[in-house]
Amino acid sequence: MVTIYLRYVLNTQKLKEFEHYGKLWIPLVEKFGGKHHGYFMPSEGASNIALALFSFESLTAYETYRLRSFEDEQCQAAFRFAEETQCIVSYERSFFRPVFS
Repeated sequence: MVTIYLRYVLNTQKLKEFEHYGKLWIPLVEKFGGKHHGYFMPSEGASNIALALFSFESLTAYETYRLRSFEDEQCQAAFRFAEETQCIVSYERSFFRPVFS
């Protein structure tokens, strides 16, 4: 299993738009076989940082999702929404292997 960690730097004037963007992606990740663990909006502390976590059974499954997302109309609409609203300033993606008891 691989868990993808996305750390976003947000436009603080567009937090509602980013929250909408996150709600678009949760079912899309699951549509392609992933398990979304949610988006985490700023609360206390930094007002322009948000996180997202989701998992796939393998890095190969994640890579398949990424390739398919570039061909999917709903995914493309979500990408366009973020671009048009400029709610995301930048982001970084990291991959983790979860450890359970």
